Amino acid sequence: MLRNTFCHIPGIGLKSEQAMWSKGIRCWGDMGHAMSVAPKLKNSEFVKERVMQSIYRLSQFDAEYFARLLTSNQQWRLFREFRDSVLYLDIETTGSASPHNAITTIATYDGSSISYYVRDYNLGQFKYDVEKYKLLVTYNGRCFDVPVIERAFGIKMPLAHIDLRFLLKGLGYTGGLKGCEKKFGIDRDELDGVDGFLAVLLWNEFKRSHDMRALETLLAYNILDAVNLEFLMIAAYNLSIEPTPFSETHRLPVPEPVENLFEPDPATVKKVMDLRDTYWY
Repeated sequence: MLRNTFCHIPGIGLKSEQAMWSKGIRCWGDMGHAMSVAPKLKNSEFVKERVMQSIYRLSQFDAEYFARLLTSNQQWRLFREFRDSVLYLDIETTGSASPHNAITTIATYDGSSISYYVRDYNLGQFKYDVEKYKLLVTYNGRCFDVPVIERAFGIKMPLAHIDLRFLLKGLGYTGGLKGCEKKFGIDRDELDGVDGFLAVLLWNEFKRSHDMRALETLLAYNILDAVNLEFLMIAAYNLSIEPTPFSETHRLPVPEPVENLFEPDPATVKKVMDLRDTYWY
């Protein structure tokens, strides 16, 4: 979709882009005919220069160049071209008030392999591993995951970032990550009903009792949050291209289910759910 994008060029908005598509200017390679079929375009040499710059930047796999130029609600256009360097990411924390909120686990998925990072074990490795990727996909990561990570590690996360919370909201899907999953028919099975608060309780239980079942249940939950982002990202991408002339040619297939590295322990889930209930009284 990025090669069909013109709205990142100053002076070309979404309506102008739609008009260009309707006139047959559907990709950067068509810009040679732009002035004859779309005379309303101003500063043709500037536009052509920006198209040539875009071709070069994409050849250099420079996701941040496009991320800076695209508005936040159009970042999804990066996905198809940078899918081979995408990182789906989710974190869990101690649940403390900022700035004392500490990361307990991080789960990532890159479309082929799952990685996980645990506090007091291998959490520090994350800041090196994330450097391999060009594009982030999160749910509410702009408001939560990314600021927490940047503060904890003293690093800057990739600028190219698709936050599904806002992309899906623009498509009419709300209710948090789990609510959106349900609307797309995703079933969490044994982890149904587990949420961020229970993730805090699972970590506390692990630290208190050193029970590996609590940690493995937490990691199963964290990993599920990360791997489910791929399905939601592809669903959101396909919905986003529906109003464009590329709804058939650019449509992506639904990904195969991903096998989790950990199994949640039902008894541990029940234990922390019962513990949660005591907080309501």
